[in-house]
Amino acid sequence: MAAAIVFYISGHGFGHASRSIEVINAVLAKRPEVRVGVRTTAPRWLFDLTVKGKVTYGTLECDTGVVQLDALSLDEADTIRRAASFHSDMVTRAASETRVLRELNAGLIVGDIPPLAFAVGAAAGIPSIAMGNFTWDWVYADYPRVRLAPSLLPTIRSAYARASMALRLPMSGGFESFSTVKDIPFIARHATRSRQEVCKALKLPTDKPIILASFGGYGLPGLDADALSKLKKYTVLTTAGPALTRSRKEAPLAGRKGSLVTINEEAMYEGGVRYEDLVAAAEAVVTKPGYGIISECIANDAAILYTSRGHFPEYDVLVEEMPKHTRAAFISHDDLFDGRWEPHLDKLLAKAKPKKKPETDGADVAADILLKALDKPPRKPRGRPKATA
Repeated sequence: MAAAIVFYISGHGFGHASRSIEVINAVLAKRPEVRVGVRTTAPRWLFDLTVKGKVTYGTLECDTGVVQLDALSLDEADTIRRAASFHSDMVTRAASETRVLRELNAGLIVGDIPPLAFAVGAAAGIPSIAMGNFTWDWVYADYPRVRLAPSLLPTIRSAYARASMALRLPMSGGFESFSTVKDIPFIARHATRSRQEVCKALKLPTDKPIILASFGGYGLPGLDADALSKLKKYTVLTTAGPALTRSRKEAPLAGRKGSLVTINEEAMYEGGVRYEDLVAAAEAVVTKPGYGIISECIANDAAILYTSRGHFPEYDVLVEEMPKHTRAAFISHDDLFDGRWEPHLDKLLAKAKPKKKPETDGADVAADILLKALDKPPRKPRGRPKATA
């Protein structure tokens, strides 16, 4: 049985899973015979709908991420408490995974970016490669309550230090614990359907610019739907995931009230339209800053109207970097929830586009690196951390 690449993916939001799936798809496109395993709490339906090939999916809590109260707020105290409890048992958790890796005949581990992945690799004697734009020790170090869990950061950093290499994406933070760091371009999902094709397939109105409201798996139930339905200049598009729909046989257009349109995401995929196609069909995306949606907006030329998302260290990095790559503007929570979007969108879409678009082929770059490592596992580097471009 040929050796497999096993992905350990954080279940925090959809961003980690979405970009890992892009890399998996790139691996399978280059070498369809490669076996791929996935260990995560990210929902299986996301993989079933978007992986262009076969993977062996297994549910495993790889890390605790941050504790989200909703799409825009989090619980710092519970975040540190859960992370400390989870990582205090790292050795036992890693040892228990070795049986699974033997069954999968793992030849390479990829982690985006749970410390457990690299502890597992060390326990099983399998090379491991990290992939991401931030590290959990960097996030937790910014929370004052981390002082109440003195072993948390050293445990995470020790696990990261066991990785063979880290593939660092743009808009990054952390990575000091890795012995070898290689910078790669944005990993982003690229549309394969034009705006006209998307509107025809989903029966979307075409008389006004489309604005996509994107708030991940948590959604944003507090939005004033009545106010959004009365927007005069724009059509607002939202999606409902499988948990909110009855069956795949439903029509993609799940509901429409004035300017507010809801799409059945599962039926949409069944009809051959992917989420990145929605991004490309939209003039702008209204969202919270996250790597996944920002990278997709960059790749598909959509502007970003963003709001604050609580105390998450990645936020400041993303807000600083966004305007370099795409049109971006801020909207307050009050204006967001009350549906006062039009003035912000008018100003945002009047902005000039950045003159230079960054490379967004990081999935292909990462796939080449992973396949090379699978063919000939690299020796674990030693010495002081260093970065290579």
